[in-house]
Amino acid sequence: MLRRAFFCLVAVAALLGPGAAKASPALVFEPYNGTVFYAEDPDTLWFPASLTKMMTAYVAFHALRNGEVKPDTPAVVTKNALAQPPTKLGLPVGSSIPLETAIRVIIVKSANDVAVMVAETVGGSEEAFVERMNEAAKRLGMTSTQFANPHGLPNEQQYTTARDLGRLARALIIEFPEYADIFSMTSVSVAKRQLRTHNGLLRTFNGADGMKTGFICHSGFNIVVSATRDGRKLVAVVLGEKSTRIRNERAAQLLENGFKRYFWKSLFGTSLNGLPLPADRDDRPVHLGKIICGPNYGAIRPEFTPDLFPSQTPVTRLADVPTPLPPLN
Repeated sequence: MLRRAFFCLVAVAALLGPGAAKASPALVFEPYNGTVFYAEDPDTLWFPASLTKMMTAYVAFHALRNGEVKPDTPAVVTKNALAQPPTKLGLPVGSSIPLETAIRVIIVKSANDVAVMVAETVGGSEEAFVERMNEAAKRLGMTSTQFANPHGLPNEQQYTTARDLGRLARALIIEFPEYADIFSMTSVSVAKRQLRTHNGLLRTFNGADGMKTGFICHSGFNIVVSATRDGRKLVAVVLGEKSTRIRNERAAQLLENGFKRYFWKSLFGTSLNGLPLPADRDDRPVHLGKIICGPNYGAIRPEFTPDLFPSQTPVTRLADVPTPLPPLN
């Protein structure tokens, strides 16, 4: 039995390709009931990068629903906002855009200055807004997440896990279906400028309809992506890949495999909360700076614009990701 299991593991590694033994965290799940179809290192601490802006949007949606702000409430450019590194919108201090437009910009363009504008508009200050982000994370059961800013630029006190990002994605999908179109937009117009999404899967993956990408050198290339086919919805989380191309291909593989095994996994899959916790883990996020950006990468680099590895080729017919083997008894 052990010999047969060993050869099965070798076969799985061969199918997954070079570097699979050091693969980064990944997760595929059904958002409405939380059933997990595939999970790999879901509780490894990771820098969220611009996936942070999913929580920024979540807190803003609650403020809109509660009547604290309105869709047309001006989100004003402050000195603090304009001082943020790119990616940014770069409007002059004192100018403004409607809050709902600002939310669209942070999801589509991932603008760091606009994330601060949203935070200051909703929370009164960036610091007060971050407190709301952490309160929301606690309420959602994101037990391995902490936020220190609303945009995701490098901060040692800002970290999350694939499992927690899955919980956040579920909350956005279930609690705020009226804002689903924001996550599916491929472009947004602001100040006579057309801003394009970083999420290439919205253009190349059959059924893709959200959600957000993120990159800093510390984290590598991250994505949370949702897709719907024949009334069935799945969400994939992929963290720490070496390029947008690899990130997108891995997410597409995971989604394809999930849709093919949908009914079987729906019957026998576990839940996000039911995934076993690791026996031990590092208490600091993984640092990929030297691997992703080289030994002299510098402290801060924003999400690239445009993608370093653009791909216009549809990625809907990639090789299956094998179903993980059950543990040996």
